Amino acid sequence: MEKKFNVQKTEKEWEEQLSLEEYYVLRQKGTERPFTGEFNMHFENGDYHCKGCGAKLFESEHKFESGCGWPSFDQAVEGAIEYIRDTSHGMIRTETVCANCGGHLGHVFNDGPRETTGMRYCINSISIGFEPEK
Repeated sequence: MEKKFNVQKTEKEWEEQLSLEEYYVLRQKGTERPFTGEFNMHFENGDYHCKGCGAKLFESEHKFESGCGWPSFDQAVEGAIEYIRDTSHGMIRTETVCANCGGHLGHVFNDGPRETTGMRYCINSISIGFEPEK
């Protein structure tokens, strides 16, 4: 049984709301090219939100430079992420999606900073927006 998310829209509604690139990543589980995303080397203080629904996903204090080419965080906002087993591309990974709308964000790996959580949330810049700290 597929999970029902708080935000329910038809694919047509998503297509109307999102740019082609945002739709490809958030709704079709695409990936932006590494080292091209707006937030890869972004380290301003503030919060990162889902581009699909605006839900708060990550805080800047948990962002770090992993060298992987995508924005990386060692921790998500509690309850903001759903975790899905992903066996595509001949690998076993854990997909991360917004718990509010189901939008694809990226994947989480256990090769993050050992001094914090040990986790690396590898997130597509195009799937998130940023709100600077006030």
